[in-house]
Amino acid sequence: MESTAAGNIKLIVFQLQDEEYGAEVEKVRSIERMQHVTRVPGTPDFVEGVMNLRGVVTPIIDLRRRFNMADRETTDATRIIIVQVGEMEVGLIVDAANDVIDIERDSMEAAPESSGTADDTCIRGVIKLENRLLILLHLEKVLDEEALLMIENMEEHREL
Repeated sequence: MESTAAGNIKLIVFQLQDEEYGAEVEKVRSIERMQHVTRVPGTPDFVEGVMNLRGVVTPIIDLRRRFNMADRETTDATRIIIVQVGEMEVGLIVDAANDVIDIERDSMEAAPESSGTADDTCIRGVIKLENRLLILLHLEKVLDEEALLMIENMEEHREL
C-alpha cells in the first residue's frame, strides 16, 4: 500500500448500493465516466464486457453483479475505476467515486466473518471513520479464477 506519511495509506472511496468501499490509490490508474461497453459472449455474468480506453481494450467488471447486489440504472454519478490487478488493467463499474482519503494503517480492522454485502474473500478489512464504515477491497480477489482466465485471454488479443 502507498504510504503518505508514517503509517498512513491513501484510498479511493467509492460507493456500491448504500455502502462505501475503498481501494488503494497506487492500484488505481484512472476514474472514467461510464462509456459504451461491448459484451463478450461466454464470460461470467459479472463481466460486463470490454471497452476501448485510449486505444487499449480493457475488460470491465460490474462490481454490483460480482457481489450479488441488485442491478441499478446507470446515472451521471456512475464511474468506471481502472485498476491494475497483477499484470492486468481492469475496469470496475461503481455507483459513484466519492473521495480520496488518507487513513492510518492501524485503523484497519479485520473483516467480520460475514459482512453480508460482498464476497468475504474480496474484503481485506474495514475502517471506522467517525460515523462511517469503509470496506477495503482486496482487488486481486475480486476476480475469480474463471474471470482471470477469460481476462488473460482478452489481454492476449488486445490488438483488436
